[in-house]
Amino acid sequence: MKIKIPPPLVALIFAGTCYLLAKYLPVGEFEFFGREALMYVMFGIGVVIVLIALFQFFKKKTTTNPLNPEKASSLVVSGIFKYTRNPIYLALLLFLIAFALKLGNAFNTVILAGFVYYMNHFQIRHEEEALTKLFGKEYKLYLKATRRWF
Repeated sequence: MKIKIPPPLVALIFAGTCYLLAKYLPVGEFEFFGREALMYVMFGIGVVIVLIALFQFFKKKTTTNPLNPEKASSLVVSGIFKYTRNPIYLALLLFLIAFALKLGNAFNTVILAGFVYYMNHFQIRHEEEALTKLFGKEYKLYLKATRRWF
């Protein structure tokens, strides 16, 4: 199955769902000391992760296009990729967490879980299959050594 929705657009769709839920669900609002600070921390960590990951892709001169993982020219397994196989998706999740914190509705955690489910089943699985075909045993060893998210 070829993925047709770019992951940043998927994240925007889930963010829109979070917004609608927070706006129209009459329950679930929350507030706690440090919520706004935590929101900025989550967003900031996401920005740092995305920049590091993109730098490593460009350094290895390989594709950053998640819609065509079969076009990867090299396997990136060092740096941030030593700790997470999907740092850009992790960053998107951190952005969604930051947005959910801004909205302040506890039920948005369900939407965040839906994002992780969607990415695991409809994006990451496709990428892993393509990269296994492309890089074989080297990629299989990487799969065993490094966690999918963190």
